Amino acid sequence: MIEPGKLFQLEGGQKRRKLALTFGALERDINGIAEKGTEYSFKDIPRSLYIKKVTEVLLKDPKLSPEAAAELQRLISTEPMDELRVCNCARNHLLAIIGTFPAEWDLVIAPHSAPTDENGIVIERDFFPGVSVYAEDIRSPFNIGSIFRTAEAMGAENVYISPFCTDPEQPRAVRSGMGCIETLGYKRLSLDELPSDIPVFALETGGTDINDFVFPEKGICIIGSEELGCSPEALKKATYGRVSIPMKGLKASLNVGVAFGILMQKWVESLEKTR
Repeated sequence: MIEPGKLFQLEGGQKRRKLALTFGALERDINGIAEKGTEYSFKDIPRSLYIKKVTEVLLKDPKLSPEAAAELQRLISTEPMDELRVCNCARNHLLAIIGTFPAEWDLVIAPHSAPTDENGIVIERDFFPGVSVYAEDIRSPFNIGSIFRTAEAMGAENVYISPFCTDPEQPRAVRSGMGCIETLGYKRLSLDELPSDIPVFALETGGTDINDFVFPEKGICIIGSEELGCSPEALKKATYGRVSIPMKGLKASLNVGVAFGILMQKWVESLEKTR
């Protein structure tokens, strides 16, 4: 982190980028998940006062809207000050000025305190045994991170990825995954290497309506690439069937992460009925 006085010496664009990084680092520090070397370490000034000072630097930015300035002034004047909300609002107002979406810059990853194994994967989760997803050739880091986040939230046990799927440890994937990639872990497998003792089905057009599909208690759902969907080989591997989401729109198209979320909700509803 940089001393507030030094921030005044920086010029517009550089100052804004440095401020955005500073507020992001402060958010992680407040949440107790500061990256090594970015912990708040100024001993002569309390963190809350430091946050006020760097926010005051931002308040002098001529591109900050009057509405944003009023919100920030109100937040830093409130006692007790909500440090996390001040930093989050300041960072997002900065990103609006810079013209960058939060997902492209510096999302704060929520902490998890569950015990982990030697690989850093959480070993105590509440999940549905045998419920897995196979991401085939997903190209967008944002989408693969979103898939991991949904899989973890909805109780999948495993995530498998194809040989040509984008790297889940790519920074944008990690950010959109919000800690779930580390929580779940993953295995990179070819279609032929998938477990053969449980049902495999595909999320793809031209299949059984999701409202009529009989979900297995254990199984692997294959989701295909953003542009091409499931490959012919994946559809052949999906011997349990094909499930589709009915749509009314002219485009009749969903982002792969959104489609997977809809599928997982339906699968979980089915599983809850059998518990």
